[in-house]
Amino acid sequence: MVTDHLGGDYLRQALESDVRTGLTSSPKWLPPKWFYDAAGSELFSRITRLAEYYPTRRELEILRRRAVDVAGLTRADTLVELGSGTSEKTVLLLDALANAGTLRAYTPVDVDEVTLEAAAERLAVRYPGLDVRPVRADFEQHLALLPRTGRRLVAFLGGTIGNLPPAAREVFLKELRATLRPGDTLLLGTDLVKDRERLVAAYDDPGGVTAAFNRNVLHVLNRELDAGFEPEAFEHVALWDEDNEWIEMRLRATRPMEVPLRALGLTVSFAEGEETRTEISAKFHREGVLDELSRAGFAVCRWYTDSSADFALTLTAAGSARPGVTG
Repeated sequence: MVTDHLGGDYLRQALESDVRTGLTSSPKWLPPKWFYDAAGSELFSRITRLAEYYPTRRELEILRRRAVDVAGLTRADTLVELGSGTSEKTVLLLDALANAGTLRAYTPVDVDEVTLEAAAERLAVRYPGLDVRPVRADFEQHLALLPRTGRRLVAFLGGTIGNLPPAAREVFLKELRATLRPGDTLLLGTDLVKDRERLVAAYDDPGGVTAAFNRNVLHVLNRELDAGFEPEAFEHVALWDEDNEWIEMRLRATRPMEVPLRALGLTVSFAEGEETRTEISAKFHREGVLDELSRAGFAVCRWYTDSSADFALTLTAAGSARPGVTG
């Protein structure tokens, strides 16, 4: 049974608010959360298997090498995963906790009820006796509503923290810290700064899968808001912002357009060449990650990277001072 914090018109109202605000701003923007309908989720799954897209492979490498260490250090009996999706990577943590003899419960948190139910059913078969408690929620809004039972390891993987700009990251981490009790821990995934060409290639593959993923947000708006976008009239753009150290994905209008969003009673004008930002993906340095976590009140105890130092997982405890960090 899924605990649902998105009942009623929550998602609809959030979509309408985001789109109205973003597309009437200058410059225009849309939040990346609206990529992920069924088609968008499938496209992202394809992206994670592309040769150019290294983050998923690097994070899996770390988990394969370090999950046992994480399980031994945390002694968690409950794994909570924010933005769980299909929970594929989580199996490595669940296996390690199960083998350590501590695992009792798993709480996947996602906005997609179908994905949550499918993951819960699959994991119930793999782990007989595991108490799977799926929660449908927006992790930016509903942290305080998540279950607080057990000795919890909260996993926030995939580098998703990088989709939040610095001010929003600060708020999110402080709010997450406020929900943790002594003995609880956080495992945070962050993509690291590296060669510009590799970073851009990871978000602009030659096969056009990422471009299709980017344009999918326009298909979502057409369906949900009775909009009149022609997705193929927008070019996919991925660029590296050196000052902010993040990748930006944008959609660039190839000609002047007047696009109706009938459900909002709104028509949006696009000039030829005008760009709408659809995602940022911040990249990090070790000291920056440790400082952000420490300022939010986490005690950082382990820093893990893959063999190429492309990606990092940071293990923290609910504390207010940073001890010596190893790993």
